Amino acid sequence: MQNRFWRIARRPEGTDFASALELEAAPLAALAEGEIRIRNSHLSMDAGTRLWLTSREDGYQPPLPVGAPMTGLVLGEVEESRAEGFKAGDLVRAFGQWSDVSTVDAVMSGALVLDPSVADRRAWFGPLGMNGWTALWGVEQTGAAKSGERVLVSAAAGATGILAVQIARLLGCEAWGIAGGAAKCAYLTDELGIAGAIDYKAADVGAQLDAAGGFDVYFDNVGGPLLDAVLTRMSHYGRIAVCGLLADYSSGTRTAPAEFDQVLMRRLRIEGFFSPDFMHEGPALTARLRSWHEAGDLVMPYDVTTGLENTLTAYAKLFTGGNIGKVIVELEP
Repeated sequence: MQNRFWRIARRPEGTDFASALELEAAPLAALAEGEIRIRNSHLSMDAGTRLWLTSREDGYQPPLPVGAPMTGLVLGEVEESRAEGFKAGDLVRAFGQWSDVSTVDAVMSGALVLDPSVADRRAWFGPLGMNGWTALWGVEQTGAAKSGERVLVSAAAGATGILAVQIARLLGCEAWGIAGGAAKCAYLTDELGIAGAIDYKAADVGAQLDAAGGFDVYFDNVGGPLLDAVLTRMSHYGRIAVCGLLADYSSGTRTAPAEFDQVLMRRLRIEGFFSPDFMHEGPALTARLRSWHEAGDLVMPYDVTTGLENTLTAYAKLFTGGNIGKVIVELEP
């Protein structure tokens, strides 16, 4: 059987993914002991995977080698298994390949058998997935947000940010978001009901932050100059939870805050966090997120692109601001 997959032909420059990744086909190999074969139904598009396409050796995991299939979170049903705990027909989420079929080591890929009774399986990529885990952990644990505090989230219309602002509100905080464009800001305030939204494309961000007032917690998905703007508007003893550095992923730059002295002046705490560090908490996090989601208190809009051949179009949206919510590729049956 021929399996289509995206292969890394060369390192991409900026967001020029079309010249770096190529759609190829190859026969499926026999399963090895401990492996499962997944018929992918959906692919998750995640900005952090952009680092895997660089040559950086000091990221949170080594880069993917040129010539390798592109890796990312996949959702689908097990077609064949040689791994204990997995059987044909199971709905699973795992780190697989951007492909029609993913062949993975069940342990090393973090494969997880999912509850098929969830009405919309895409929720396993959003509120009930790693975006949900990251949002909850970052707000409550790393950011240590407490009821009554003011929480600011950058990239607030993206998959993790859109959940973080909702979770902050559910925890009794005053939630604010930073997003690009009137439509995104309107969604945050009018649809999600958060306290306010700052449009970094419309006017001076610093002036908007000044008008909003100080913040106790900053959930940072962006880094770069935006972090500088926020540092000077943090309340004393505030916490900054660094989830992502979107400003650096495609540009190749490194975030170096010019306003770093504010960490001392305002007695701030800055801490990075990464989902593998709390993967063992997944079941407990999922249970809490599911209760909110099923009550209608934690929602996610999905930006869906259909067809494996259109994956790069979907991926580019993460870096050009072309989406609200979770970007997903839905594979045709």
